[in-house]
Amino acid sequence: MSVMKRLSMIFKSKANKALDKMEDPRETLDYSYQRQLELLQKVRRGVADVATSRKRVELQINQIEQQASRLEDQGRKALSVGREDLAREALTRRSSLQTQIADLRVQHDNLQAEEEKLTTASQRLQAKVDSFRHKKETIKATYTAAEAQTRINEAFSGISEEMGDVGLAIQRAEDKTAQMQARAGAIDELLASGALDDFSGSRSDDIQAELDRMGGGRDIELELARMKAELGQGPAPQASIEQGQPQAQPQHQTQQLRQPGEPA
Repeated sequence: MSVMKRLSMIFKSKANKALDKMEDPRETLDYSYQRQLELLQKVRRGVADVATSRKRVELQINQIEQQASRLEDQGRKALSVGREDLAREALTRRSSLQTQIADLRVQHDNLQAEEEKLTTASQRLQAKVDSFRHKKETIKATYTAAEAQTRINEAFSGISEEMGDVGLAIQRAEDKTAQMQARAGAIDELLASGALDDFSGSRSDDIQAELDRMGGGRDIELELARMKAELGQGPAPQASIEQGQPQAQPQHQTQQLRQPGEPA
């Protein structure tokens, strides 16, 4: 195969593919139906033309028959008055008219046969056009439904793909969330156990918290004992204060600390 033939085949194949992609079957069917209607119209016009010609021939035959009948009457009258020459001339013209009538009748019969043939063809074509019209509408409706179904399926396919992507994104988000929660829980456990140091100072273990509470209680007791000593209500025993349990003062020491003039 030569290069030119291959290029020609490639060009034709690509052009055919492009035309097939651009072609809408519904438009093609409508165009074919329109062409059939035009052809049917031409056939009907031909039937009308043939019928008109046949009618014209019929009128001519009637006119010529009237002329022949009139010539026959004139010949009879001429013969009755003894004018045999005029009667012969009238009969000669009548014979010529009858020949014309015979030719016209043959033409009339041909036109009538052609008219019947065209009428039958027109009726058959009309039936075919009607059948094609019904088939055309059915094919168009089926094609439209198939086209709509295809678009719906394509839309659903696109939605399915998008939903699949969304599902994957949700799954990844859930996995990352679970991983972060597990990491946060592990860090909390490590901080609580003291395995990790909390440099922010916002967290401490349970033992340190208990020691802080106990230290705070002792500070309060020491401060309370100091205030009592200042008010003369008794000295604050250091041992009791250090243990966080201030001891009660003896009664006689309390009486010695009373000022003169105070009631006993």
